[in-house]
Amino acid sequence: MFGKLLISVFFLLVFHYGPTGAQKKKETLLSEKVIQMMEWASKRSVIRMNGDKFRRFVKAPPRNYSVVIMFTALQPQRQCGVCRQADEEFQVLANSWRYSSAFTNKVFFASVDFDEGSDVFQMLNMNSAPTFLHFPSKGKPRRSDTYELQVRGFAAEQLARWVADRTDVQIRVIRPPNYAGPLLLGFLLAVIGGLAYLRRHNLEFLFNKNVWAFSALCFVLIMTSGQMWNHIRGPPYAHKNPSTGQVSYIHGSSQAQFVAETHIVLLFNAAVTMGIVLLCEAATTDIDIGKRKIMCVAGMGLVMLFFSWLLSIFRAKYHGYPYSFLMS
Repeated sequence: MFGKLLISVFFLLVFHYGPTGAQKKKETLLSEKVIQMMEWASKRSVIRMNGDKFRRFVKAPPRNYSVVIMFTALQPQRQCGVCRQADEEFQVLANSWRYSSAFTNKVFFASVDFDEGSDVFQMLNMNSAPTFLHFPSKGKPRRSDTYELQVRGFAAEQLARWVADRTDVQIRVIRPPNYAGPLLLGFLLAVIGGLAYLRRHNLEFLFNKNVWAFSALCFVLIMTSGQMWNHIRGPPYAHKNPSTGQVSYIHGSSQAQFVAETHIVLLFNAAVTMGIVLLCEAATTDIDIGKRKIMCVAGMGLVMLFFSWLLSIFRAKYHGYPYSFLMS
């Protein structure tokens, strides 16, 4: 009878206190991880991680916080200019969250550099940088936890919307003051004001239609090339394939573009416009017939060549585009 009582007491202790001990150990481990993450975040808005830190604080449970990680390659020998641009925007986003009044331990921002955590890249089968991944507080990352960099760009505002979709954490992006724009505008106004003052007795140049036509043409070329899209989305300048090293200046999708692509389109549009202007001048001017022929041939060459290149760009981006001229 006494033996049965001891066995009953033993099982009672095991089933009553065993899970509680394991639960306490789990809570203690979680508390230690959160305290350590908060300590790192207090020193750096973007926590730098290597393989060991990633496995312990991101991969291994328990975890009640989300981690947004930028996988990058910032070392000079990697020659990843896009990584540096993306890192600046990621720092802006992390700083906006770290120094906001709503900051909590619900989400942390971290980075893994290839030269410091190549084993993490191999673990995740990752072969390109920069890449942004969200590791949720519960479960494994899904497809939507990978940021579509080529489509959305890496501007801090776009990253903040994606983070809000994944974590329900609303981050108001606050950028450090940039005085370059106001200074440039002030310098331009000062130059214009100085020219107007020096020629205050002869302001006929302000009524010159060629000056206003050229200014309007420059504005139209800038807007039609996609500069405003770049300002809003913050796309990379170009893309370098990490496997082959090949650099792409034209994005392969009609839903996105590179900064270099807008410069190319701007140049092509300007060349076509110059060709049209030369053709118009050749047809209406009273100069020597030989010069008019040269202007006509040059204008036709510019229009045909650069318009053909524009069509080839459209065909590369809009798959199935049926039109081409001179080149495919």
